Amino acid sequence: MSSEAGQARRGEQVSGAAARGAAPGGRGGAAPGGAVLSVSLGLWQDRPAAEVVRTAEVADALGYGEIWIGEMATFDAFALGAVVAERTARAALTIGPLAVAVRDPVMIAMGAGSLAELTGRTVNVALGSSSPVVVEQWHGRRQERTALALAESATAVRALLAGGKADVRGEVISTRGFRLRTRAPATPLTIAAFGRGAVRVAARQADRMVINLVTPKSAARLVQMLHDECRAAGRPVPPVAAWLAAVVDPSAPGIEQLRQGLVSYLSAPGYGEMFAEAGFGDVVRFARTRPHPGELLAAIPPEIVGHVSLAGEAQAVRSRLAEYANAGVDEIALVPGSSEADPAGVATLTALAP
Repeated sequence: MSSEAGQARRGEQVSGAAARGAAPGGRGGAAPGGAVLSVSLGLWQDRPAAEVVRTAEVADALGYGEIWIGEMATFDAFALGAVVAERTARAALTIGPLAVAVRDPVMIAMGAGSLAELTGRTVNVALGSSSPVVVEQWHGRRQERTALALAESATAVRALLAGGKADVRGEVISTRGFRLRTRAPATPLTIAAFGRGAVRVAARQADRMVINLVTPKSAARLVQMLHDECRAAGRPVPPVAAWLAAVVDPSAPGIEQLRQGLVSYLSAPGYGEMFAEAGFGDVVRFARTRPHPGELLAAIPPEIVGHVSLAGEAQAVRSRLAEYANAGVDEIALVPGSSEADPAGVATLTALAP
């Protein structure tokens, strides 16, 4: 997507956001090319779990307007959100993306309502599908018809966050009769998407779409897909955010951390094709033979990291940010790497501060 096309599409998105009300997020400056910068806490499994609190404190102090709080194998997202709210002052909090096959709409709305009421902070919610490992192996839930589950959950969560009673009797997600007893946060809804089905849901349900671990070329395709789906639905185009791991002036352990983070993505539908397009088809083919994770990690070349992450000197990273902005991405959620050379990603966040 050309820079001119990206600017035109961002104009469409601004008018669409105005028609719906404020988009998620808060204050904070823009990256080169116009994309707003926020921070997503890096739940790195090779680092002390509580280190993310320091990341949040630094992000807030540096002026990043939004802190994303995901959920994986360490903290409950709402519990961590409460601590982050206590340790920070200004940034909006976005909880998620939460797996709709794991958390039902009432659980999600109660968590957001509780956090907003008890802390007095702006609390946004992001929904996603997660992975079969998380949903089926860890939680013992069925992951079926993921796009339909996402759509049905979004319908219910939106109603509950607005203070209404959700009456959704879907094929995958059902809820009726519940209303929040806390003050309804009435915050916008973000939907995580990568495949066409999820993008279609975002086009019809989301106030913002978020994408993760993408090349600029892949981001441009997803933005175009969102525009096409919004046009078909007769709905304004919501803003697009992208989560990108970031390490400024990376050490060898810093690059290794990002490389390890790619193991579970190389064989995944859509992601594998993206990496193949970037010139790593041999690694993708090997990943799809289901080798031991250690064998696959050994086969992943370090240079693959730069295709889906922000790694390098500050100026090079800023130039890379501009590529995503020109692809139509409105917000970059930095996922700061953390290592002994840069604990909690403080140096990276400082170098890129808005």
